[in-house]
Amino acid sequence: MAAPNHSYVSVLIWMLEAALFDAVSALARLFPIDSVSNSGAWLFGLLGPLTSANRVAERNLRIAFPDADDGEINQLLHAQWAELGRSLAEFAIVDRIVADTGRLEVEGRERLQAIAAGDGPVVFISGHFSNFEMMAAAIVGAGVPCQVTYRAMNNPYVDERVRRNRFRYGVRLFAPKGLEGARELVRAIERGESVALMNDQKFNGGVAAPLFGVMAHTAPGPSTFALRFGVPIQPLSVQRTGPGARFKVVVHEPIRLEDTGDRSADIAAGVRRINAFIEDRVRARPTEWFWVHRRWPNEVYRRN
Repeated sequence: MAAPNHSYVSVLIWMLEAALFDAVSALARLFPIDSVSNSGAWLFGLLGPLTSANRVAERNLRIAFPDADDGEINQLLHAQWAELGRSLAEFAIVDRIVADTGRLEVEGRERLQAIAAGDGPVVFISGHFSNFEMMAAAIVGAGVPCQVTYRAMNNPYVDERVRRNRFRYGVRLFAPKGLEGARELVRAIERGESVALMNDQKFNGGVAAPLFGVMAHTAPGPSTFALRFGVPIQPLSVQRTGPGARFKVVVHEPIRLEDTGDRSADIAAGVRRINAFIEDRVRARPTEWFWVHRRWPNEVYRRN
């Protein structure tokens, strides 16, 4: 909850935001699943292009696809706003989506079951693809004990509600990002639990590795954990199969890092392999990535 040193104004704003979150969530739960998803696509398709984030998304698309013409970029922009709107609207009803038989397919489920049965721990990695909550749902649905990292919301009241929403579909173990979160991940692997990290966002001070041919600072955590404990990196991705809120989680081939004794070089090699995985997934389904994040260094945006 709110720390005592925050101003009354800040706390009031947080409470109002939490009340709005509750109202929107309650409204979403009154309607059929696909109606909620379609409404999110319509709303963000309408409002997204009017925001400053639209410029960020456009710049990112031009960095990633420098040969695309204006028409192609505009089509991708519109489609990614619709996808983002769907995913955000669906957050309030992820438990209903998961419980609705036939809406979540898992390709490679036997691999998750093997991890749960003792072929673990592993370091799960992925990116912000489509409704990425589906990947956590697939992990816990297979019975894999796993610490899922997350960035706590600035508003502690909303953060509490986000965690509660995730509890509804089975995610119980959270490790917040940061030093204490990293320590908890180490303890989890030592206990034989797997850990799950999103590895596709800018990480200042991270390892520089190519992403779409442009150097991007990337968190070394997954590679560091994999090398320290001698465990594989297990990539996951999720695709919207449609119509509406239907998905396929894909369990990809594990990435096994070579331990040459040069830890810095081995970590950098791991980061490059993870970035290559992320890039391949984005190229395959470009409208389903989180384009509104400033992924590359600031000087790259000044040149574009």
